[in-house]
Amino acid sequence: MFSVCRPRPRTALLSLCLLVWSHAAIAGVEVFTTAEEPVVNVPSDAAVIELDAPARLDARISQDLPADPKRAEQILKARMSKPGWQQTLKQYGQLYQGLARAWMLGVEKLPAVVVDSRYVVYGQADVSAALQEIRQARAGQ
Repeated sequence: MFSVCRPRPRTALLSLCLLVWSHAAIAGVEVFTTAEEPVVNVPSDAAVIELDAPARLDARISQDLPADPKRAEQILKARMSKPGWQQTLKQYGQLYQGLARAWMLGVEKLPAVVVDSRYVVYGQADVSAALQEIRQARAGQ
């Protein structure tokens, strides 16, 4: 199903997220999906955003925490003091930028293949086929 994206109104926070988001990801091909809906034939220059990735990172960080809140807090603080925590924070930021980007574009279904922040094909797991559909639709305009 080919359609034109209709970006939602920007808020200051989302605009700030986009300043950090790479220009290459905004222009060109973006693929929005989840780990449960894998995509194939993805061009090397496409940005693939798994919208469930932040939840998976949360689960990994929270793994094996005890039910006792005070003890869980102590363990988490210890984890946060270890080398590599800054990288985890950076990864969180990147993952949530992908969620913000999908929201701004108004992505409605997955997988979604978006071209030039304007054209989208929903439900096509073969990215090459989705790109061909967009090329054909654009040629017919």
